Amino acid sequence: MSYDVICFDCDSTLSKIEGIDELAKRAGVGAEMARLTDLAMNGELPLEAVYGKRLDAIRPSLDSINWLAELYIKEIVDGVKTVFTALLAQNRQVHIISGGLRQAIEPLANYLALPLDHVHAVDIFFHADGSYRGFDQNSPLARAGGKAEICRQLMQQSASLVLVGDGKTDLEAKQAGAFVVGFGGVADRPIVRQLADRYVLDPSLLSVLAYL
Repeated sequence: MSYDVICFDCDSTLSKIEGIDELAKRAGVGAEMARLTDLAMNGELPLEAVYGKRLDAIRPSLDSINWLAELYIKEIVDGVKTVFTALLAQNRQVHIISGGLRQAIEPLANYLALPLDHVHAVDIFFHADGSYRGFDQNSPLARAGGKAEICRQLMQQSASLVLVGDGKTDLEAKQAGAFVVGFGGVADRPIVRQLADRYVLDPSLLSVLAYL
């Protein structure tokens, strides 16, 4: 089947890293934050229970967000550029839906020639000196069920949608009627392997093209 809208998670799907964990390691609180991230991605804790707690502990500055933006591109998953180039050349509607931080993800979208209004992520705010001020607490992507909300919005004018991702939050897209391709090439999560409509383990994102 050829889908009208094709969506990708970012962390451990388009890039080999988990952005929040990298920021935590840089801030010296890596072990605890990685544990919280893993609990959320495996469905053992709701996202809203950990989202603000992680950012309050890390308090990422503008400099650290710019550093993360470069790391996302440096650690890009094999095949991503080829997949995006192919889909966009076919005039397919491609989006990134991520619980990550928008300002860190947008440079990756630019690198992939994706319009920035096709990036759905959580805004982060800074003081004038670049220090951390907060995040958009009203963003649906900072709470459980948020990816389903975004998928419903995108499906209002399109008949079919597929989402490619590695985590429990990506499975939420099924609540909106989306088809979910689990990508285990970076992080092989048993719950995603079990509940995704299709699942791939190849480390290259090219392996998902057959399902799009």
